[in-house]
Amino acid sequence: MYPNLYYAFRDLFGLELPGLRFVNSFGFFVALSFLAGAWVLTRELKRKERAGLLSGKEVKIMVGQPASITEMLLNFILGFILGYKIIGLFLADKEHSADPQAFIFSGAGNLPMGIILGLLMAGLKWWEKQKQKLPKPEERVIRIWPHDRVGDIIIYSALFGFLGAKVFHNLENWNEFVKSPIEALLSFSGLTFYGGLICAALALYFYARKHKINFKHLADAAAPALLLAYALGRVGCQVAGDGDWGILNSAYVTGPDSKAVLADTTTFNQALESNKNFYLKTFNVTSLDEVHHTSVKAPSWLPDWMVAYTYPHNVINEGTPIPGCVDDQYCSHLPIPVFPTPFYETVVCLIFFFILWAFRKRLSVPGSMFAVYLIVNGIERFLVEKIRVNTKYDIGGFHPTQAELISTGLVLAGLALYFFVNRKKKQDA
Repeated sequence: MYPNLYYAFRDLFGLELPGLRFVNSFGFFVALSFLAGAWVLTRELKRKERAGLLSGKEVKIMVGQPASITEMLLNFILGFILGYKIIGLFLADKEHSADPQAFIFSGAGNLPMGIILGLLMAGLKWWEKQKQKLPKPEERVIRIWPHDRVGDIIIYSALFGFLGAKVFHNLENWNEFVKSPIEALLSFSGLTFYGGLICAALALYFYARKHKINFKHLADAAAPALLLAYALGRVGCQVAGDGDWGILNSAYVTGPDSKAVLADTTTFNQALESNKNFYLKTFNVTSLDEVHHTSVKAPSWLPDWMVAYTYPHNVINEGTPIPGCVDDQYCSHLPIPVFPTPFYETVVCLIFFFILWAFRKRLSVPGSMFAVYLIVNGIERFLVEKIRVNTKYDIGGFHPTQAELISTGLVLAGLALYFFVNRKKKQDA
């Protein structure tokens, strides 16, 4: 596992670059997912614009004005924060840099670097405006197309997606939230995808209305982008080992080298009993009989880790100490291998992405592409929940997870939307 890029570069290339310790692997792949999603969304919006399905909006702007005090002040503040915190993190001593998250949310930082970078960014804004300055500022009318707003769309998606993901995660794990609400809200871990999807979709709906962008076409263009972004984000979950994994695979136990080793029922039960306290706490149960597991042996043509992975050196230090690991901040692995569900979701969502990409021109009825996305995404998540570790509700004798409830709702909503838009199209014709 690679909790951050330092460990990846050390293992893959033999390079020890201390600065990479601050680049979290999960965050790195999330950033890649947003970039990939933005690229796909831009391509789809341009295609719809060429087809006449989306049009631009004329706006008036003032050009040739010098930089205002407000613009330079905002740039100074942004530069100060980056210098004080981000560069300060790289320059901090070992004691402060050991926990980047705690450093970011503390009052510690590098004041000189904050001031220098703040003045530099304010100066760059002044210089940029000076180059464009006219003897007399003038008002011009320009046309802004939907694809020109992809940057804003991605920012809105990130902000409201993160907010929704945190809210839904804390609702799902209410007992943990009540114990430490501040830590739960500020932590970078603990995100629920569906919470992010719902809140981001609502934010973009109002954004599209404000800028007169047909929301059905925007949603259709975003459908394949969402699948690709989700697939890449799950790579980050798998690489970093952020706790988003599956139930125990009782066909294996963890060996001293952190690899899965085939085991019989007796050996599995012995491993479970020897780690009793860990599993009772992890699954929040009172008896080992309640620990969810199933036995699946990998076929000869597949590596064992695809059905049983121990997540060595995981970023949340979950599990038991790895024998002989003394010089690593992340020295834990799972005592019994689990199903690597993030890997499964990456594979399935990539397949769905290519299917939707291939059929995007055939699904020409506005809203139908997004409807198909809701259906396949809901099916994928509902099935993977069967082998994932998640908090379950008690509803009239049923024990679904939050994701199972939402994914079922998405499948039903997708089916209803698909038949509604196609029926309306036939009636209009």
